[in-house]
Parts: sequence; structure tokens; C-alpha cells
Amino acid sequence: MTEKKVAVVAVGGNALIIDKTRQSIPDQFDAIKETMNHIAGMIEDGWDVVVTHGNGPQVGFILRRSELAMHELHPVPMDYCGADTQGAIGYMAQKALHNEFKKRGIKKHAVTVVTQVQVDAEDPAFEKPSKPVGSFLDEATAKERMAEGQDFVEDAGRGWRRVVPSPLPVNIIEVDAIKQLIESGFSVIAVGGGGIPVVEKEDGDLRGVEAVIDKDFASGLLANLIRADLLIISTAVEKVAVNFNKPDQKWLDEMTVAEAEQYIAEGHFAPGSMLPKVQAIVKFLKEGGKKALITDPPNIQRALRGETGTWIVP
Repeated sequence: MTEKKVAVVAVGGNALIIDKTRQSIPDQFDAIKETMNHIAGMIEDGWDVVVTHGNGPQVGFILRRSELAMHELHPVPMDYCGADTQGAIGYMAQKALHNEFKKRGIKKHAVTVVTQVQVDAEDPAFEKPSKPVGSFLDEATAKERMAEGQDFVEDAGRGWRRVVPSPLPVNIIEVDAIKQLIESGFSVIAVGGGGIPVVEKEDGDLRGVEAVIDKDFASGLLANLIRADLLIISTAVEKVAVNFNKPDQKWLDEMTVAEAEQYIAEGHFAPGSMLPKVQAIVKFLKEGGKKALITDPPNIQRALRGETGTWIVP
């Protein structure tokens, strides 16, 4: 029997919320169902898949609810927001995959792992919180929260917004469970939202921290730890471009790590958009990864046949 190939597929936020007019839970399920259908096609073609996903808007909704209920209920810490969204989004992905497997006659089950991702307590990101979370507040409310120890920045006249650290992931606590589930034939949803950020205390206990881990970096680390054959970062575009939105824009079919690093240095990729995706892939490949692919969910199967997408190789 030939050994199955393993892929980690990182699903972007656009796979859950298509636009601001479609943010309800049924809308989110419809969106994720569409993406899971494309991933089920990949599984039908013989791949074992671990799905990872973003959770930015969903964490924003929880924080907003928490703010609105502040007069009655306790606030929700960031690590609990992460755990909450892993369960809810994992449930939607599981249900979508279950239904699609049934439709296609695939004898498989999907399972979600609530995943803790370890970060270094000494990571310099803790000194410079930079990741915006939650809704915009007026200056007076922001100043009150700052007095309570939270960090806020003013955002171009739109109001004040909380910022939290975004440390790099160093280990995935549940990685052995994820490996065993894949080996047992399950399709796994894990490391949601980059994982629940935890640090290890001196006595070895884990402690949740107020932070957000980049989901693409966490997905790359997972792919390295389980020795995946492929890392796919799905996004809103079919391919990566240099000189994006300029007259000399050029779509890329393939790039090496060296070329990717050159394009990064030349400023071709937008921070907060394509840049972290390419950086995460470069790190994955430098740490032993075999190959990676960037494309949008509808084109995953075409890209795997070599018809589209941008392949990144060592």
C-alpha cells in the first residue's frame, strides 16, 4: 500500500466571511461549506489533510459581545476567545466535511483538536503589542482600559483600538495527538486562529497569554512538526503577483526561497496580507519543508495538477 501524502491547508478569513453583509452564523457556515467542498475534493484525490484557519472576525465578535455585556458579565480573556472560536469554527468545518464525505461516498471522519501553541515568554513582541483586536472605542473608554493595563492605539481618526502582542509560535502542545489522528485516517481541523497562545512557567505548567499568533506561521510550524509533504496557504487570489496592481504586474507560477526573499526585500508583498504568507512559507521551507503552494480555495485541485497557483520551492 502506498503511503498517503499529508498536506496542511491554511484557510484564510475570506473562507468564513465573504463580505460585511454576510456575517451571520448561517452565512459563515455557507462560506466554510464551499471551502470544505474543495478540500474534500483534495481528500478524494488521496491526500490526508490537516485544515487550519483564521479567526480574526470571530474573535472581534466575541470581544464586542463582551464589551456590550460588561455591566453584567465578566470580560473574556484573549486565550479563551481563541479556544471558543476553535470550537465553533471547527464544528462548522467538521459538519461541512462530514456532509461532503457522505455525498461523495468517502469513508472518513473529521475531528477538531482544540490546540494550544507555545510561545516564548521573552519574545520581543510582548514589549511591542501590534495586532489590533476588537472594535473601535472612543478616547475616554480607551484611556480607562489603558489604566487597567491594556494597550490601545489611535487608528487614523477612526477611533482607538486595542492592540495585543503577536509572538512567534515555538511549539504545538497537541502535535502528537494530531499526528496520531492523521495516521488513524481522520481529517483534522487544528491550530485554529494560530492556536491558543500559552507560555510554559518555570514549574512546567502552561499559562494562557493575551496575544494573537499569526495563523500562517503556526500552520508552517505544524507542517514542519508533522513532516507534511505540502503546505497550502489559501487566500483570496489564484496566484501571487509582483508589482501588484501596477502596469507591470506579473503573476508568478513558481518561486524559490531565494527569489521569495528578494521579492520581500524589494517590498512586493503587502504587510498584513501577502507578506506574512510568503514569510511563513520561507520559514517552513528553510526548516526542512518540501514545497508550498499559494492559491484560492476553488483552484486547489487545479493547482495540485500544476495548472495554476504559485508554487514555492527550496
